[in-house]
Amino acid sequence: MKVAYIFMSDHAREILENMILPQMEAGVHGADVVGMVFFFDNAYMLHKDSEIGKRLAALSEKNGMMLVGCDYCCQQRGIANDLVFPAGVGCFPTIYPALEGAKPDQVITL
Repeated sequence: MKVAYIFMSDHAREILENMILPQMEAGVHGADVVGMVFFFDNAYMLHKDSEIGKRLAALSEKNGMMLVGCDYCCQQRGIANDLVFPAGVGCFPTIYPALEGAKPDQVITL
């Protein structure tokens, strides 16, 4: 199964850091994660100095998953130009076609 995650809630960091990332790194997550989109303060997780961002970048390099920070959220927080590679900034009109190519079976909002 292919899934995409949207991180919006105040607890999204805890879920990603303590559950999803360790499972993905160990190869036991149970789904092929094709994309992750970060909104509000969750965009900080993609910052180039963030440990989570570095872990996400390594996984993205390995499996090709898309990493996107909401462009408005990143601009508001002054980090639009400081995200880990290969993360980018985008909005729904750019996220939809990118995810369409990956063909997720489910989109999960946390």
